[in-house]
Amino acid sequence: MSRFVKKALEKAPRLDKSQLESLLAMVVSEHELYEASLHSLPSGFVVLDPAHRVLFHNKAAERLVPFVPGFEGLEKPVWNLLRDNDVAAFLRQALEANQTSLTREFVLDAASGPRILSFALMPLVQSGRIHGSMLLVQDVTDRKSRESRLRRAESLASLTTMAAGVAHEIKNPLGSMGIHIQLIQRALKSGKPLDENTLSHDLEVINEEINRLNGIVVDFLFAVRPMDTTLVLGGLNKTVTDLMEFLGPELAQANILTELSLEKGDDTVLMDERFLKQALLNLIKNSMHAMANGGKLTFSTKKTGDGMALKVVDTGAGIPEEVLEKIFEPYFTTKDFGSGLGLTLVYKIVKEHGADIQVNSKVGTGTTVTIAFPPAHRTPALLEHKATEQGDVS
Repeated sequence: MSRFVKKALEKAPRLDKSQLESLLAMVVSEHELYEASLHSLPSGFVVLDPAHRVLFHNKAAERLVPFVPGFEGLEKPVWNLLRDNDVAAFLRQALEANQTSLTREFVLDAASGPRILSFALMPLVQSGRIHGSMLLVQDVTDRKSRESRLRRAESLASLTTMAAGVAHEIKNPLGSMGIHIQLIQRALKSGKPLDENTLSHDLEVINEEINRLNGIVVDFLFAVRPMDTTLVLGGLNKTVTDLMEFLGPELAQANILTELSLEKGDDTVLMDERFLKQALLNLIKNSMHAMANGGKLTFSTKKTGDGMALKVVDTGAGIPEEVLEKIFEPYFTTKDFGSGLGLTLVYKIVKEHGADIQVNSKVGTGTTVTIAFPPAHRTPALLEHKATEQGDVS
């Protein structure tokens, strides 16, 4: 209601009939304007009273929400007015539990084919008090389709990059094997007695290159195949402590001091300990490479709302800014050795845990990798996420 109408209503007892009629006309006009605005929205809008009955709905809601015919005259909770059992069950469970800040997507049949609808439930607040609920319904089919096409394009681009990397990695061992096979063939064609030492050396080189090829294939398959992760509740601090105890002698030998700053209390996260340790091990190896002359490696955990944050900080050489955005790319590496998949696997494992990863780095100072775990009580969503920054490049 506009400020002018509010002031006019305050003076209503002193107004004559014509003035009251004029005021009423203004209120009706304003009400019709607001109602027309709501009816013009492309999204469905439904207002529910404290008993979860429909007070108002716009035209889009009639089109999007699977209401039963003739629902407008029924004084029943909204879930009893729906044809779709899944939507009805969602609204009933949420409203009866007073969970009025939820969003859920459903696939519903329509004349034009299956449509993906997003149902967002929100509290209706007036003067600081809840007076019911609001339901916002949007058709997100086209958006989901665009996102799906974008993900496919990104996956294809990533696969193309990985395939090019594999081809490059395979080329060198195949070339080496070819050279030594030719040397053996020449020795056989010469008719001279074979030199056992030379033959043994050639065969050893070929065997080493076969093992190298096998490693390339294994790493590639690990990077592209879905991970068989089993997320269970576990203590993040214990996982970090166990890993650091295992790597302690190796880090000490590399003149790297270690420090643990683990927040006490509930440190439970959803994790697959095997894969999480593998991701942390890859980060530690990167830090060791960045601190070739020794340094300090710090692990810290901290409660962040319902989730947990894990930080890995090193005092290494740091990462140039122009390199940061490339470090998660398959086969991208600044080392003279390694597969270039180390950080790709770290990113993949982190996302399998429904977590986010971020990196801050400064050349000559060091690198900080932060992994933010979601609340332990909810199932992690495997979201597409563009890499931002990450630790020293593998």
